[in-house]
Amino acid sequence: MIFGPDRRTWLWTLCTATRQIGNRIVFTNGCFDILHEGHIHCLHEASKFGQTLIVGLNGNASVRRLKGNGRPVFTVQERANILAALRCVNHVAIFDEDTPEELLRVIRPHVLVKGGDWKGKPIAGSDLVQEVRFVPYLEGRSTTRILEGIR
Repeated sequence: MIFGPDRRTWLWTLCTATRQIGNRIVFTNGCFDILHEGHIHCLHEASKFGQTLIVGLNGNASVRRLKGNGRPVFTVQERANILAALRCVNHVAIFDEDTPEELLRVIRPHVLVKGGDWKGKPIAGSDLVQEVRFVPYLEGRSTTRILEGIR
């Protein structure tokens, strides 16, 4: 299921029910502009830390602010549809802010997952979760690198 910023109350209700039945909620986030092997690896590994994986997806304006003009390549709806089609992803939650902190306050996940390239860096919202986990980073796989190769 895809939750836009206007559906946070529904998302909160879903997460509350998920916790009540004893399922661990796992959260990861990103722009996911051009889905590639590194993204798939991270999402698949993240799904192993609990029963429900929610992917926070930066909205179009947020991606533009973070990555610059010409990005995103795909609209937020296209990116959300692609992520939601993955078997390991249970829900996609779109956020318009530059960090997912407000979304994390709604979801209150047990685990926040980041790629291994985030080790040692400040992680927005890490104080709002019980556990931060890292998955191995696949070297050389990045959207920026792919786009540079195309150009």
